[in-house]
Amino acid sequence: MKRILNLMPLVVFGILVVVLYSFLTQENEQLESVLVDQLVPEFKLPALENPNNILSKSSVNKLPALINVWATWCIACRVEHPFLMQLKNKSTLTVYGLNYKDDRKKALDLLENEGNPFEFSIFDQQGKLAIDLGVYGAPETFFVDKEGIIRERHVGALTQKVWKEKFEKFLNEDNDV
Repeated sequence: MKRILNLMPLVVFGILVVVLYSFLTQENEQLESVLVDQLVPEFKLPALENPNNILSKSSVNKLPALINVWATWCIACRVEHPFLMQLKNKSTLTVYGLNYKDDRKKALDLLENEGNPFEFSIFDQQGKLAIDLGVYGAPETFFVDKEGIIRERHVGALTQKVWKEKFEKFLNEDNDV
């Protein structure tokens, strides 16, 4: 009996390793969002550019669109920034920013120095809208169709490859009408 009790931690550890390994090898590495196929949530938050301008869900009115969660403290956001600028310059798709738990002055300085790919940025200093969207961190990008429904979510930097694999098909669907 004592021998079995001595082996028990090893057995538990082995089971734990197998379970964790199974999570690491799953095909779908993206976190699921309960908001996919749901309407963009209601909100009332200030614009990054002008704190007196209160934005709401109705402000996100050029659809289809992307909502991109970003911050100056986010390294991956800097990586995706040139691609967002390309989208702004080459696409009819509107990109809205959600500036997440950031410093307003630093965010405005970044956009002034690097270019502003956003129609506008919602200033979500407390992370309230981000919580409603199910955001885990920055960057995250949501595709919103012409009906205001979130159709896709991507966690991580938006790149040309991610655009082609996950988002472009929805833009083409929306243009087929």
